[in-house]
Amino acid sequence: MPSAFLEDRGVVRVAGVDARGFLQGLVSCDMDKVSPDSAAYGALLTPQGKIVCDFIVSMEGGAFDLDCPRALAADLAKRLRFYKLRAKVEIADVSETLGVVATWGEPSGGVRDPRRLDMGARKIVERAGQAADAAERAAYTALRMARIVPEGGADFAYGDAFPHEANLDLLNGVDFKKGCYIGQEVVSRVEHRGSARKRIARAEFEGEAAAGAVLMAGDIEIGTLGATAPGMALAMVRVDRAQEATAAGTPITIEGRHATLALPEKRG
Repeated sequence: MPSAFLEDRGVVRVAGVDARGFLQGLVSCDMDKVSPDSAAYGALLTPQGKIVCDFIVSMEGGAFDLDCPRALAADLAKRLRFYKLRAKVEIADVSETLGVVATWGEPSGGVRDPRRLDMGARKIVERAGQAADAAERAAYTALRMARIVPEGGADFAYGDAFPHEANLDLLNGVDFKKGCYIGQEVVSRVEHRGSARKRIARAEFEGEAAAGAVLMAGDIEIGTLGATAPGMALAMVRVDRAQEATAAGTPITIEGRHATLALPEKRG
């Protein structure tokens, strides 16, 4: 079974009798759907609706573990404590001791990745004894790129991207039926108006391309590459320009080479 230790992922643990309700009022996913057998994907947003940090939430022994970028774990814990007030919760960055393993194919152990059924499973593990393997990580990166599953920091900028731009609405990262949370008004407005102008898409081409390379439709810039792999990249694209180019049969190129573009779709 393919697997990869994701050395750049950390864990923020939220425990206490008020933990579920505390998070429910802050994050974009429905915490009522999280159980020892079921995880959720969500984000903490700014009041303006931009992504501070996204994460996969799982449950272990009554506590909630937020599988998040390790580089942001300490700040995420600090931000959550800011909202604590009188809530009976304990918030800790436990990334020094805990890490994350992704498995795919026929996953066993852990919980199914809530973003897409074909993304496999996630498991919180003791960091000691785990070793990062470049080939395994490359295989995982290729998997998420093929499934158009963005990663913050590589494919979109934290503090600058809205949930729809990072495809959270298509990856079960926003629950539009739950109660209020930080940034909800902006996110709901974009959803109801259908006004997301940009999205993460997959580009395919011959050879390799560098992150930051510009995706063109004729002489019009339509996007910028994020994470790249041989023959493939994720890109933040202007959806309207991409659709217009496709309808008109305008060639799409990256660094002068022909490219094909796949826009994301809602999947289970």
